Amino acid sequence: MTNDAATETQSRSRAQPMAVDDRKAMIIDAVIPLLLEHGRAMTSRQIAEAAGIAEGTIFRAFGDKETLVQAAIEKYLDPEPLREALRNIDPALPLENKMRAILYLLRERFQSVMRIMPVIGAQRPPVPQERGEFARIIAQILEPEAGELNWPPERVAHLLRLISFSSAFPALNEGIEFSIDDLARMTLVGVAGTSPHVLFPSSDTEASCS
Repeated sequence: MTNDAATETQSRSRAQPMAVDDRKAMIIDAVIPLLLEHGRAMTSRQIAEAAGIAEGTIFRAFGDKETLVQAAIEKYLDPEPLREALRNIDPALPLENKMRAILYLLRERFQSVMRIMPVIGAQRPPVPQERGEFARIIAQILEPEAGELNWPPERVAHLLRLISFSSAFPALNEGIEFSIDDLARMTLVGVAGTSPHVLFPSSDTEASCS
């Protein structure tokens, strides 16, 4: 390609503006880390630098900073990525492996929500209308072992949610932390029963779930 042709191609590329929705999504993705680090005190200049755009572009896309903040919070709290990750757990896996993966994903979700709570403040985050979908997805994962469980799979799903939520915040447990293997053992065998070493010959859960 000649220099003139290359220049013409570059000019044509620069002349094609990014679609409005794509630009908004790009700005939101750049804002989320700033929100977690600086909260609402982040400046439009910081946003522009992080997104690689002019400050005026922010306001043309969103109108004002608060609208952008709300859009970023909504994107951050979107439950669909978690639902998709849960759907990707193979129901054919051994029960203990599935428990580990479910607990890991749920606890990561609760911890991520807590990280953005200072930004949300007194404003109650939106509650997804499809929250019951999590229990249905988890129940499908556990369906092959339904006959072995002491409760219906959907009830076990709520139990896993309860355990993962409480373990996501060490302050609730006087600073005592529990690993994913600890949680899976408690779920499967409780505080008495089959030796956990029978179910868990090795312990490297976080690495296998990430």
